[in-house]
Amino acid sequence: MADQDVQLAPRFADGDDFELTTVVAFAAHPDDLDFGAAGTVALLTAAGVRVEYCIVTNGDAGGFDESHRPDIEQMRQDEQRAAAARVGVADVHFLGERDGYVAPTLELQQKIVALLRKVRPQLVLAHHPERNWSNIQSQHPDHLSVGEAVVRAIYPALENPFAYPELQAAGLEAYRLREMWLFGGPVERENHFVDVSSVLDLKRKALLAHLSQHPDPQRMMQYVEEKLAAVAQRGKQPEGALCESFHAVTVNGNQTIAGF
Repeated sequence: MADQDVQLAPRFADGDDFELTTVVAFAAHPDDLDFGAAGTVALLTAAGVRVEYCIVTNGDAGGFDESHRPDIEQMRQDEQRAAAARVGVADVHFLGERDGYVAPTLELQQKIVALLRKVRPQLVLAHHPERNWSNIQSQHPDHLSVGEAVVRAIYPALENPFAYPELQAAGLEAYRLREMWLFGGPVERENHFVDVSSVLDLKRKALLAHLSQHPDPQRMMQYVEEKLAAVAQRGKQPEGALCESFHAVTVNGNQTIAGF
């Protein structure tokens, strides 16, 4: 990445920099990415990075208005596509799992591997698979299951040509992912903070696209901004910063010895 964009690419002890051109961001439900990573995504797309979303469920158990029930799946997909567009994301994939029933199955892992081998990003964003006990309201079981499924898919199946041989036979060849950034995990895992204050309005617009989910949008945004400020303080960021945080993990760097 260019020097001015270095905050988006954490430098690790091996000193390995990398060219970031493509990102895939995974989440359990429509709106999860907008809470956890939309500011970072807006910065990435503004820097010319291609970002694609993959939403594992259609959000069919979400919402608060009984009148929305017959159309909730289509509503939430439409809301997510609108939210994604507001932060520069054109491609949104839905895997169609039932909301509230997600498990890190081999079948789900195969779907994730197939998408990643097709798009071939250098970076993956996803829920953290570890529970944050200090904020249990954000720890939906689907979040944890999606995080676990993504991590399992990334290693070793993604880079092992003998895993899911039918994918290899179909031309979806194994490759080695550079790194992943996990959001929503325990605070002690946070090691990368991205100041999103310059794109706060875009993050706000993305969140407000999810009209079916917010009976009190003003209070929701107040909560989000308070949380971003608290994260920045926790990360010892400059005064006035509003940050999203991640557990950034190198999957394949200069010092990595690959093995299955």
